[in-house]
Amino acid sequence: MKKKLILIDGNNIAYRAFFALPLLNNEKGIHTNAIYGFTMMLNKILEEEKPTHMLVAFDAGKTTFRHETFKEYKGGRQKTPPELSEQFPFIRDLLKSFHIPQFELENYEADDIIGTLSLEAEKKDFEIKIYSGDKDLTQLASEKTTVCLCRKGITDIEEYTPEHVKEKYGLTPQQIIDMKGLMGDSSDNIPGVPGIGEKTAIKLLKEFETVEKVVDSIDEISGKKLKERLQEHKQQALMSKELATIKRDAPLGITVEELEYQGPDWEKVQSIYKELGFQSLLEKIDQTQETEVQPLEKLEYQTVEEITEDLFEQENSFYLEMIGENYFISDIVGMAVQNEKGIFYLPTESTLKSPVFKKWAEDETKKKTVFDAKRTVIALRRHGIELKGIEFDLLLASYLINPSESPSDFADVAKLHGFNEVQSDEAVYGKGAKLKLPDREIYEEHIARKAVGLTKLAETCRDVLKENDQLSLFYDLEMPLALILADMEWTGVKVDVDRLTEMGDELHNRLQEIEKEIYELAGQEFNINSPKQLGHILFEKMGLPVIKKTKTGYSTSADVLEKLESSHEIVRYILEYRQLGKLQSTYIDGLLKVVHQNTHKVHTRFNQALTQTGRLSSADPNLQNIPIRLEEGRKIRQAFVPSEKDWVIFSADYSQIELRVLAHISGDQKLIEAFREDMDIHTKTAMDVFHVQKEEVTSNMRRQAKAVNFGIVYGISDYGLSQNLGITRKEAGQFIERYFASYPDVKEYMDEIVREAKRKGYVTTLLHRRRYLPEITSRNFNVRSFAERTAMNTPIQGSAADIIKKAMIDMAERLKKEQLKSRMLLQVHDELIFEVPPDEIETMKKIVPDVMEHAVELKVPLKVDYAYGPTWYDAK
Repeated sequence: MKKKLILIDGNNIAYRAFFALPLLNNEKGIHTNAIYGFTMMLNKILEEEKPTHMLVAFDAGKTTFRHETFKEYKGGRQKTPPELSEQFPFIRDLLKSFHIPQFELENYEADDIIGTLSLEAEKKDFEIKIYSGDKDLTQLASEKTTVCLCRKGITDIEEYTPEHVKEKYGLTPQQIIDMKGLMGDSSDNIPGVPGIGEKTAIKLLKEFETVEKVVDSIDEISGKKLKERLQEHKQQALMSKELATIKRDAPLGITVEELEYQGPDWEKVQSIYKELGFQSLLEKIDQTQETEVQPLEKLEYQTVEEITEDLFEQENSFYLEMIGENYFISDIVGMAVQNEKGIFYLPTESTLKSPVFKKWAEDETKKKTVFDAKRTVIALRRHGIELKGIEFDLLLASYLINPSESPSDFADVAKLHGFNEVQSDEAVYGKGAKLKLPDREIYEEHIARKAVGLTKLAETCRDVLKENDQLSLFYDLEMPLALILADMEWTGVKVDVDRLTEMGDELHNRLQEIEKEIYELAGQEFNINSPKQLGHILFEKMGLPVIKKTKTGYSTSADVLEKLESSHEIVRYILEYRQLGKLQSTYIDGLLKVVHQNTHKVHTRFNQALTQTGRLSSADPNLQNIPIRLEEGRKIRQAFVPSEKDWVIFSADYSQIELRVLAHISGDQKLIEAFREDMDIHTKTAMDVFHVQKEEVTSNMRRQAKAVNFGIVYGISDYGLSQNLGITRKEAGQFIERYFASYPDVKEYMDEIVREAKRKGYVTTLLHRRRYLPEITSRNFNVRSFAERTAMNTPIQGSAADIIKKAMIDMAERLKKEQLKSRMLLQVHDELIFEVPPDEIETMKKIVPDVMEHAVELKVPLKVDYAYGPTWYDAK
């Protein structure tokens, strides 16, 4: 596992926390705002970074070796407030309870400790992240070291890499020292050259590179006053550079290896939290606290040194262990089987090389019970083994039995069905920074236990599926779909990296333009991403009406800004800035991070056992959520291209599938008739609700009808509809009443499905997928109302999900039967995406709609639209 070192500038983060938060104190009168802010930052770093090594550096005292060079260094700084001083001992105690090393060195600053350790760590191939608010530390940015600066408060982080330093200043990290030498630093009382600011300093360094070269080239510099200043203060500039230079060979007496992070002592952490009154943090401890694991009775199993043909019986429970969610990059730890002969652990290396194992794995007649078929298939395929004969997948079976309980850890799934003879992966391997393989006999037995669990639980779950009338859903839909998804994931989707990078540049330039517009309209520069600063500009300086307040000030959430959009031009720009910023960070930068370097493909992982409705989701990258409302979002699809020359991307999606399912389930004759006659359903709804003829339907009427059509599917309330349409709740309520009066069978369906859910405790889809709703009998109105809306929409959404899954299975079979080269690449909600050779386009134009429209038979026809082109964007 890659080693990651986190270095924290303790004094700086504590100062920032103190001034960022209001002055808090506990019941004993101890001030706690700096401790609280520091702790929040610490928890965030531990959760997000998962360091293997860590250190918090503190300043040892007021004087350092720099004072020998310049006595006034850091002179003029205000004395530390006593309210902050009293908090430092608690911060240090807290770090001890977290087992996080802390260090200070007489005559040196925290910066020097950080600089020395980061250099040593770089030489030892660590990944390093430095957390501070001090821009001086940006000089340490390198290919292996990222400097994370707190811009405002402690949560707004800006990451400085060499590329970001270059982008921000046009300089290298090393030149930051030269910049400080020329312009000085008032916070540290570094004098620099009077009259030279950041802009002039950068300009000089772009031309002459260093302070030394600047002072050696004064005659070549234009501007009489600038020359005079440099001539007069050149020694001061050189001294200032020396003061700003972080020491990277401080005599620490410790090495990076000694900074290994072992995780917290939760009892001590809890004690400190209690003393300080950090109630919310105490509650979170329960979610992360390690509990003592009770040892299980020794399991009798055999470790197989040489695999022979007589090892496997006809049926086997086969478990393959990987640590880490992403099975495209995780290593196989080991494997185990259980059959009539016993329980056997199969070591990874020898098993994967065994021709006997390969023959058994690829034998369709040798039936196997597994946990997560898709993961297991891909893990072995990476080693040239095609796993066949999968008869039962415990993960999928458990998911169908109760989708509201969908853990991915084997032990959690086992416990749901009464098998407690296996520990959690976290108990065996640890988590986060402590994730590692234990002694061999420990993980061997752990994996063998899972094979035993597979055997015991397969029969139990099969009986439940039969009782629930879900065997067909399991064997005919989810099981074959798992193998199809494995093929789709393995194939991957090609990304045009150059186009994606170009789009990122375009977005960056557009964001800069919008930024300028916002600053001009605001009359000043400010941090647009800071709700506090934005709130001040909008509601205090510009006097816009206050819509909503939060505990910390004015709300600047999206819904608030949307209501203010007509009040001032600046709001439109801010909304656009946020949308484009998210596009760039989440979708452009996010996609570029996961593109395979050699193939230029992304291999998303489809989550088949996650959502309660049965819909698929995807991860690494999430291709289900590429935004399509903004043109800039839609354009991201331009980057998805065929993997073969002259092929096309072919997209087919169901038209209004959920409304068609609603018509079928409710049996409403008006809806059924409208779909059978291929009418525009939103126009038809507008005609019925507003009692007008087709030609009298205005665009606004159709827009409102569309909102209520889709709103009904999701169990929308009068408040929700009023927000969508910008009308009063009363008007929205009347609209819904008129809708139900026009489509009485829809209303009857909604009422009946809620009654059924209260009677049975669950609702089902057309293919018998269940969703349990224990909250539907709650005495709490809000909780009960949510459950009732869920009861209304789950059969519709879930049935739509089942239909497209069935279409995928039928489509895979048809492609195979027709011996086509075309490949199914993605499923995104109601859309299937293929890559197709030019000589198969005409065939696919016939086959795809035919297969998708006949996946299931409803009372109304299913309708599929298709398009194709050189990119996914063009296939619309």
